[in-house]
Amino acid sequence: MNNKATTVCFSGHRVFQDPTADIEKKLDKAVRDCIGKEAECFITGGALGFDTLAARTVIRLREEFPQIKLILALPCPPEAQTLKWSAPQVAEYREILGLADDVRILSQTYTQSCMLDRNRYMVDSSSTLIHYLRSNRGGTSYTVSYAQKQNIQLIGI
Repeated sequence: MNNKATTVCFSGHRVFQDPTADIEKKLDKAVRDCIGKEAECFITGGALGFDTLAARTVIRLREEFPQIKLILALPCPPEAQTLKWSAPQVAEYREILGLADDVRILSQTYTQSCMLDRNRYMVDSSSTLIHYLRSNRGGTSYTVSYAQKQNIQLIGI
């Protein structure tokens, strides 16, 4: 189990309204800032979009900061999570799965609530949420609202 005080999680949209390069630059800075404050464990939910960028950022920064760990908190088994994804998306997902330090599958089947359950798990396991939020609807909005109620630090990208 990870230490909540040194754990950071991510939440963000699957489709970006800003240039990807800008998001990557801000994400890199946010993760580096957290590492500078002794964060060691980073949890992402394995989704497309922001989760993938976050995982890639942690994997890249592990070369510079070997003490950091990437945990994937999956809402359901990989074959259920990726059922409607394209072949290249599934290939990238599998690559990230192979590079993660730990993979936690939170439900053995897909359910209507498994994504929100995953998001709550990540927030409940962390002291900080790095988020990319551009809409007041959907899973990211719910997760940021939940994190505010749990009084964890929020870092917007």
